[in-house]
Amino acid sequence: MNFAQTPLHRALQLLTRGRGSRLLGAGLCVALLSACTLSPDYHRPEVSTPVQFKQAVGWTQAKPSDAIARGAWWEIYGDRQLDTLVETLNSSNQTVAQYEAQYRQAQALVRSSRASLFPSLNLTTSKNRSAQGAGSSSSSLSNNSSGIRNTYNAQLGVSWEIDLWGKLRETLNANESSAQASLADMAAIRLSQQSELVQNYLQLRVIDEQKRLLQATVAAYERSLRMNQNQYRAGVAGPDAVAQARTQLKSTQADLIDLAWQRAQYENAIAVLMGKAPAEFSLAETRDIPALPQIPLSLPSQLLERRPDIASAERKVMAANSNIGVSRAAYFPDLSLSMNGGYSSSSFSNWIELPNRYWSVGPQLALTLFDAGKRSAEVDRTVAVYDQTVAQYRQTVLDGFKEVENYLVQLKVYADEAVVRQEALDSARESLRLTENQYRAGLIGYLDVVNVQTTALSNERSALNLLQGRLVASVQLIAALGGGWDAEQALSPVED
Repeated sequence: MNFAQTPLHRALQLLTRGRGSRLLGAGLCVALLSACTLSPDYHRPEVSTPVQFKQAVGWTQAKPSDAIARGAWWEIYGDRQLDTLVETLNSSNQTVAQYEAQYRQAQALVRSSRASLFPSLNLTTSKNRSAQGAGSSSSSLSNNSSGIRNTYNAQLGVSWEIDLWGKLRETLNANESSAQASLADMAAIRLSQQSELVQNYLQLRVIDEQKRLLQATVAAYERSLRMNQNQYRAGVAGPDAVAQARTQLKSTQADLIDLAWQRAQYENAIAVLMGKAPAEFSLAETRDIPALPQIPLSLPSQLLERRPDIASAERKVMAANSNIGVSRAAYFPDLSLSMNGGYSSSSFSNWIELPNRYWSVGPQLALTLFDAGKRSAEVDRTVAVYDQTVAQYRQTVLDGFKEVENYLVQLKVYADEAVVRQEALDSARESLRLTENQYRAGLIGYLDVVNVQTTALSNERSALNLLQGRLVASVQLIAALGGGWDAEQALSPVED
């Protein structure tokens, strides 16, 4: 479209007739072309970033080092059933669905603020019926003895707020940053839910192994009880051996029963994380426990790009920075242009005719002269909000560093403990084998066997509990490292 033929051009021609008006119009055009912003230049808040993690010394890197960079970090455990469960979570988790709805709200707010940069077009039609008292001297009633008059109006109007001081653009920037923060929040809650499901799954699999251990132990203790009962009936053993064997058996059976509700809790938690009722979901037992993976370790500086909660905190700083510009713009006048035109008539039959047309065009400048410090207070508030978000961002970064360090040292300690636990377990198994042989040879009493069996079972369960702790800590470390997420995902433009 040729600008010289547009209504806006014709309106500017009307506004700039005369020398003074031309100067005003020229100044207005310059202002329109050089609209500024009043928010401070944004810089990422400075944080103290160590060269490497303190607990990373001696850490064994995974090969290849980008094993979790694909996003599907749970695949590092090599369990297809786990992969299926997490994929179901990604599409059906209700907590993630809430955050996804919040993100769509933020997207809509961005589109709304972007639309404020453009003119708005309005169409209004109306019919008014009015009356005036008989004593009125209005000439319009001279031909209408009843004093009743109909008025028909049709009006097309264009209004446009000129963004001289960048208020609208800074509002748009703030809303875009908030939308990006909302997207990062959604990624953070999805990662948290994924981490929780994987932890529950791994703990459930360890419980399955504990269940198999106790079932085998119960079977062995049942054989021991029958043997002692037979020896008692034959007069070879006393009643104390039978009582000890029965106590040992019943205690282990109670431990086995206790595992049932623990497993049910993990199974129910997995069902809810996938958006299902516990009654609709069950997880069959397997004999496989996922192996402990080697985890790629990024540098501390890369953590700022890998954790969605850190990205969200920074986007909130950006939004707060833009809001400072919005509050400062309140000190300056608002300029808007409006054009209206239409038809008005007292008769419906000749309503839309040339003699009944009317139009108006002109700028409007609005400036608050006195507000008792309200604008100043708003600027101070937005600056304080910015300072608050900066502190929150820095604290989020520190918490991220702390979490990684904690899980690193936890895994290192667990690895050292696993070596000693395995040595203790091997010794307990060997001691049990020798003790049972001595008992069969009649060299020792059954009480000695019970004590050694109890110690061996305790070491077996301790080794499984340690494996459970190492698996859970590995999931927590991966989540603390960002789980394969990347900050570029939060920098993508908001879709219209």
